[in-house]
Amino acid sequence: MPLTGGWLDYGIVFFAGVLVSFTPCVYPVLPVLVAIVAGANVSRSRLRGFFLSLVYVLGMACSYSLLAVFAAISGQMFGRLQNTFWPPFIAGNLLVLFALVMFDVLPLPSFAMGGRDIRGRGLWPLFVMGFVSGFILSPCTAPVLGSLLVLTASRENIFFSVSLLFVFALGMGASLLLAGTFSGFLASLPKSGLWMVRVRKWLAFLLLGLAEWFFLRAGQLFF
Repeated sequence: MPLTGGWLDYGIVFFAGVLVSFTPCVYPVLPVLVAIVAGANVSRSRLRGFFLSLVYVLGMACSYSLLAVFAAISGQMFGRLQNTFWPPFIAGNLLVLFALVMFDVLPLPSFAMGGRDIRGRGLWPLFVMGFVSGFILSPCTAPVLGSLLVLTASRENIFFSVSLLFVFALGMGASLLLAGTFSGFLASLPKSGLWMVRVRKWLAFLLLGLAEWFFLRAGQLFF
């Protein structure tokens, strides 16, 4: 079902962020992100590891929130068309497109991730790297991220859009927070395999369900 604008949406979106972090494109990057945080954790304390990981995740969340601002503004620009056939029809087709990417019917854009030693350079570089990584990872998360942007744009509410994408990014960063805080957590995570492909397909079916709702809405407005 589509987002309703209530508090339950934030729990759903946070869980979606956690699922996205275990997809084949994002999951293998986790050790790289942990290495970046570990490079800044000179004291090797768990509290500082958590704090540094949080700074990195907040940077990533801010990049997604920025995308949400553009989506909400675009939704307001086309708000006068909300009672016509075209907005839900276009949104439904976009969701189908994203689902096809998740099903591997369409190719997924590649990305490159690189890290560098930031030992002793303070928190600001860590935040900036998290902010940049949000855009670097966005091609991998494009199906789910794009779907959220479509849904939030239809709400035409900047605060809702920004806060929802912020929570989505926190869900994506939950595993990083645990791995950055507890050094043994990364080793306890399961290895890459078929289960990640299944997670991606579950998300694809969810996107198809959302697309169906938009198509039904478009049909009601057309007829």
